[in-house]
Amino acid sequence: MTDPTYEERRSHKALILGVLLVMAFIAGMVLVVSAPANRLLGDSVYGVRSAFHGLMAGVLMITMTVGFYQGFRLWAGERVNTGELEIGSVLNAAVCFLTILFGNWLYIPYRAKGGPRTYFLDTNPDIHKIFFEFKEFTALFTLPLAVGAAYLICRYGRRVESDRVLRECAAILLVMAFFYFLVAFGLGAAVTKLKPV
Repeated sequence: MTDPTYEERRSHKALILGVLLVMAFIAGMVLVVSAPANRLLGDSVYGVRSAFHGLMAGVLMITMTVGFYQGFRLWAGERVNTGELEIGSVLNAAVCFLTILFGNWLYIPYRAKGGPRTYFLDTNPDIHKIFFEFKEFTALFTLPLAVGAAYLICRYGRRVESDRVLRECAAILLVMAFFYFLVAFGLGAAVTKLKPV
C-alpha cells in the first residue's frame, strides 16, 4: 500500500468547522433541555443579555488563549499550521465582535436611571471610572487588534510564517489582543460581583 500524500492526510477546514458547529449545537441543546432556565438566567430582566454576554466572553477567553499561544509560537519562529491559524484568528475576531455587541446591549441597563452606574456614582465614583469606564474602552481595543491579526494571517497566508516582519506583527497583535481582553475580563467580572445589572 502506498503512503498517502500530505494533501490526502490533511483535514479540510470545512469539515473541522462543521464538526465544531455540530458539537456546539449538541452542547447547547443538552443545556437547553436539561437546565432550568430560571436558575441559569437569574432573577434580572436582563438575564438573557447577561447570559449571552457571559457566554461570548467565556468563548472569547478560549479563543484569545489559543490566539496568545499561536502568537507566542509565531514570535518564537516555530512552525505553525497556517490553516489552523487562519480559522482560529477569524473565529477569534468574530467572537470578539459578538462579545462586544452583547456587552454594548447590556450596557444600556447599566447606564439607565437606577442602574449600577447610578449606584456606583453615588457610593464610590472611582469604581465606576476604573472598573467600568476603563474596562469598556480597554475591551474595545480587542476588536481592532483581533481583526488586524486575522487580516494579516488570512491575507498573507503561508508568507506569515516565513516573513519575519509579518510573523512578528501578527504575533504582537494576537498577544496585545489577549492582554486587553484579560484586563477587560477581570474588571468585568469584578464589576458584576459588586453590583449586577
